[in-house]
Amino acid sequence: MKHQDMRRRIAHAAARMLAEDGSLDYGSAKRKAARQLGAPDSNNLPDNLQIEEALRSYQALYQADETRAQLALLRQVAIEYMEQLAAFDPHLTGPVLNGTAGRYADINLQLFTDDQKDVEFLLMRQASPYQAGEQRTPDAAGRAYPRFIIDDPRAPVDVVVYPAAELRNMKRLQADGSPRRLRLPQVRGLI
Repeated sequence: MKHQDMRRRIAHAAARMLAEDGSLDYGSAKRKAARQLGAPDSNNLPDNLQIEEALRSYQALYQADETRAQLALLRQVAIEYMEQLAAFDPHLTGPVLNGTAGRYADINLQLFTDDQKDVEFLLMRQASPYQAGEQRTPDAAGRAYPRFIIDDPRAPVDVVVYPAAELRNMKRLQADGSPRRLRLPQVRGLI
C-alpha cells in the first residue's frame, strides 16, 4: 500500500510539472517528481497511464477552460496539416489525440508511405519552415525514420514518416483500450 501511495503522489507531482512547465516528457517528469518526493528508486515510479490520468485530473481542476480551448485549436491545426499531407496516410497521435494537450503540446503526426522523399518535397513548398532529422523507436531496433518538425506559430508539428507496411506491425490500442492513432476522418469527428 505504501508503494501505491507513493506512485500516486509521484504521478500527481509529475502531472503538475507537465501541465505547468511543458518542457519535460513523461519519463523525465516522473523521475524529477520522484527525486523531489524523496523516492528516487524505480520501484515507486508510476506508469505512463497513471501519469496521463493524473494530468487529466490536474487539467480538469486547474486548467479546464485553457485546456479545452487549446485542445480545440491544436486539433484544428492537426486537421489542416493532415489535409495537406493526405497523400501520405496521416495519423494523429500523442496528447492532441488523447486529450491531454496543454499550452506546451506539440502536434504529433505519423505518416505511412513508400514515397518518403515526396513528404519533404511537399514540405519544401509549404510556407512554414521545418527542421529535418530522424526518429529512432525503441520497438524497432536500430531503425531510423525521417522526422520533420514544422515551425507553425500556433504549435510545433512533429511529423514522423514510416514505410506504409509499418502500420500493420504497430500496436493499435493503448493499455487502456483507447486508440494510439487516428486517421483524418476520425480526427474530424473529435471537433
